[in-house]
Amino acid sequence: MLPKVNQVLILQVASSDEEEAKIEYKSRIADIQEGRLLIEVPMLEQTGRLKKLYLGDELSAYFLNEEGVKHYFSSHVLGFRQDVLRLVEIKMPEPDSITKIQRRSFLRVSAELEMAIRLNGDQRFIVHTDDVGGGGISFLAEGARDVKAGDSLECWLLLPYKNGSLEHANFKAEIVRVKLLESGRKQVMVKYISITDGERQKIIRYCFERQLEVRKQ
Repeated sequence: MLPKVNQVLILQVASSDEEEAKIEYKSRIADIQEGRLLIEVPMLEQTGRLKKLYLGDELSAYFLNEEGVKHYFSSHVLGFRQDVLRLVEIKMPEPDSITKIQRRSFLRVSAELEMAIRLNGDQRFIVHTDDVGGGGISFLAEGARDVKAGDSLECWLLLPYKNGSLEHANFKAEIVRVKLLESGRKQVMVKYISITDGERQKIIRYCFERQLEVRKQ
């Protein structure tokens, strides 16, 4: 069963902040065109706050059929359109990808990967990730490093694949939370704010390979 025009969607947006990733937003399908769902800007019902989305944001969604059964699917933001209302274009799910079973859509794995960062368009340094996922990452920084929530980053993440090849994934991101660890280092949680489909797929490919490797151990 595919989603239809005027159906309500309940959405979660991938984030490296687990609390943020759990928040559910309400939207409505305004139109369907060429494999894309055009939806209203998602809103947090309790407060009326609109959720700002970015190109490439990864989404987990569900809608209800006539019997009230929830149908879940994953998608991502393809673009934006200004009509009478501002609309968000997201990828239409394939029929066989829609399920009645809820599942964690944002794959995240523990991984110590090298990443080059440009902080606020100025400072450059190298860090190592703590975990990596399709919706965001976290990395470790020295305690003296001046990083804070809201800082913007440009990142080059080095991805080693099982076949021996190496790729760089380039993206822009924003720090959502900084946690001081007992070791004196900082754990920095980051969400992607500008990432192409191709770059995101590089990261997701690494995550799947890493997940399979861990399961075999």
